[in-house]
Amino acid sequence: MTQEKQFEELLHEFERVGVDPNTVSAGLAIPRVVVMRALHSLADGAGPTAFLARIRVLMTAGDGDSGDTSGERDGRI
Repeated sequence: MTQEKQFEELLHEFERVGVDPNTVSAGLAIPRVVVMRALHSLADGAGPTAFLARIRVLMTAGDGDSGDTSGERDGRI
């Protein structure tokens, strides 16, 4: 998937879940695969609190370094 398509998918998922991408710190060092896993697991309109809670759970569970099938292990948002 091209970087443009990845970015579009990411923006779409933020919008669907109800997270304003302008408020997400550009300095987050979270692998894209983890961000997408968190977003895909949330219901429409779940909001930023649910998103951050899900990120916390995934990173604490050690999922931040596993399951990256995209070949972009360093792809971070």
